[in-house]
Amino acid sequence: MRAVCLQHVPFEGPGAFAKALAKRGATLASHLVPKDGLPQDAGDLLIVMGGPMSVNDPDTWIEEETAFIRSVLQANKPVIGVCLGSQFMAKALGATVRSGKALEIGMTPVRLTDPGKKDPVFGTCPETFDVFEWHGEIFDLPNDCVPLVSSDIAPLQAFRYSARAYGLLFHLEMEEGGIDSLCRECAPDVTKAGFTAQQVKATALPRLPQLHGMADRLIGYLLGDVR
Repeated sequence: MRAVCLQHVPFEGPGAFAKALAKRGATLASHLVPKDGLPQDAGDLLIVMGGPMSVNDPDTWIEEETAFIRSVLQANKPVIGVCLGSQFMAKALGATVRSGKALEIGMTPVRLTDPGKKDPVFGTCPETFDVFEWHGEIFDLPNDCVPLVSSDIAPLQAFRYSARAYGLLFHLEMEEGGIDSLCRECAPDVTKAGFTAQQVKATALPRLPQLHGMADRLIGYLLGDVR
C-alpha cells in the first residue's frame, strides 16, 4: 500500500497517521505542494494536511490542488482531508468555504450527528467528545456528502463523501511537536483566541492518545476497505 500526503507548510505533517500507516506496512510520500508541486498520482490513499492559508486565496497552486483533489474524489479513491485539507475537499465538491464566527483553537467539544452515529469510523465514538482544532474558516455540506460531526462554532466539523473520503476540520493526527510548532508559527492565533501556548498544550496532551486511536481506526478502515 502506498499513501501520498499533500503538505502546505513544513510544520503541519501527517503525525499519527504516519505511524498508523507504518504499522500496516504502508509507505508514505509527502509533497510540500506550494514549493514542490503536486505528485503524479494519489497512490492508494491521499492525505491532505492543513496550513495557515485559505482555499479562497488566488494562488495558482491552490486551483491546481483543488482540481487534483476533485479528480481523486471522482475516482472514488480513499481520501483524508485535515483542516485546510477538508476545506480543499469541500471546495472541490462545490461547497462554499467561508470565515467562521470565531477561531476554534485547541481542544474543543464536538458531537456526532445522527448519520455520524452510524458511520463505520466515528460511530464507535461517544456522542460527544473533544478534538484538537486550529481553524478560522468553515464550510457548507457539499452535495452527496454525509454530515458526521458538528460543534457550536462550526456546524459541520466532519463529513464523508462516498464510502472512503473523509473531510475533518479537526486534527486527529496532532502530536506534541505539532502543537509546539503551531503555537510558535501561528502565535497570533493563540492570542486572538484568548489562550496561551501553555494552556493549549496542557489541555491537549492528556487527550492525544484518544485522538491517535481515532486516527488509527480511520487509517485501518480505509486501508482495509481498499484491499
